[in-house]
Amino acid sequence: MLAAVLLLTTPGFSQFKSLLNKVKDKVNQRVDHKVDNTIDKTLDKAEGKGTDNSEAGGGGKASSQGGNAEEPIVKSFSKYDFVPGEKVLYAEDFSQDAIGELSTNWNSDGSGEVITLDKYAGRWMRLHKAVSYLTANQTSFGQNFTVEFDLILQLKNNGWMYPEFFFTLLSSRDLSPVDNSLLKEYKQFSAVTARLQPAENDDSRGILESYLDKAEYFKSSLISIAPLQKWYGQPVHVAVQVQRERYRCWINELKVYDVPKAVPVTDTINQLRFQVGNTNYSEATYGVFIGNIKVATGLPDTRHKLIEEGKFSTNGILFGQQSAVIRPESYGVVKEIAGVLKENPSIRVKVIGHTSSDGDDAVNLELSKKRAAAVKDMLAGDFSVDGGRIETEGKGETAPVADNKTKEGRAQNRRVEFVKL
Repeated sequence: MLAAVLLLTTPGFSQFKSLLNKVKDKVNQRVDHKVDNTIDKTLDKAEGKGTDNSEAGGGGKASSQGGNAEEPIVKSFSKYDFVPGEKVLYAEDFSQDAIGELSTNWNSDGSGEVITLDKYAGRWMRLHKAVSYLTANQTSFGQNFTVEFDLILQLKNNGWMYPEFFFTLLSSRDLSPVDNSLLKEYKQFSAVTARLQPAENDDSRGILESYLDKAEYFKSSLISIAPLQKWYGQPVHVAVQVQRERYRCWINELKVYDVPKAVPVTDTINQLRFQVGNTNYSEATYGVFIGNIKVATGLPDTRHKLIEEGKFSTNGILFGQQSAVIRPESYGVVKEIAGVLKENPSIRVKVIGHTSSDGDDAVNLELSKKRAAAVKDMLAGDFSVDGGRIETEGKGETAPVADNKTKEGRAQNRRVEFVKL
């Protein structure tokens, strides 16, 4: 009886119901196998099999190669107010890692490998169940910072509960950030963990919990993340903003957490930890992938820099790979800039696009021009800023502000600059 009560109170109850429905479906399939064929065709269509329209990014805004926007960014991200930090501290796109190997200088208590995916550009780290991972970061994040990464949950219901996904900000105190003890004993100093519990039937949930010296510091109630299941199989953008004790987290446009006093301030956060929980699914029947990790510090003062200093630069306006299509998670940054321009209707600005040194010089120069023009179009079209007040220019890779030999430097150089005229 107790087991039944516990089952009814866990997030996996909806999947238990799905299992019963599946059994019923199988009975019907024995009566008429044509039903099975119809279901398979429907599932194939839902998963995009046999179609050329693959989506990249949680809102379905662009293809993996940076295709055309399918719906206005403003429509789905109108309440998205995430703004990344000013200076990139740590970046990881796995571009220099060997395929099939764990990323260089990462630590793990199991296995993991860098891979490519046929539908989505770039490289990804595949995470395995019941395994923990520490990044290669060696830099303190400070007390005001942001963390971003892309996450793909490749899940298809076969009757079992899906594995949980854990994402932790932690302090290593006097230990190395990749010390073996932090793989399991990540709560020993200061840590904040977001736990995602994917499910079916709009029953996905999350829990935020933090620890100080192994003792519980904060724990939220179960938070509904109902939209998560519609994003299975495609990248979603996870963004976290920490301002001293305050912890805010978005998954795509959905703000999942906004907790004023979740982060212990006794220690300084300096590491990211990822973990996939246990599951009865075999490795061949599910996938958890992460990519495009970026940690940045500082709180950008857009108005002061643009109006008083005459220049504002941001890495927060993101584009599809080798594309001028603005990614939807850039909305908060563009919205803030539009607000400054509307508050100061007399000023004119030049939007300048910059790239890293990756790729061909001439291609990068043309791409930077197109990206600057795309930002102008968004300011004018989506935010009603007079386009006559905005000039554009592209400088490609000719004006770096950081070392293009490092991943962090290249991430810092991929920027959009606003100069008061």
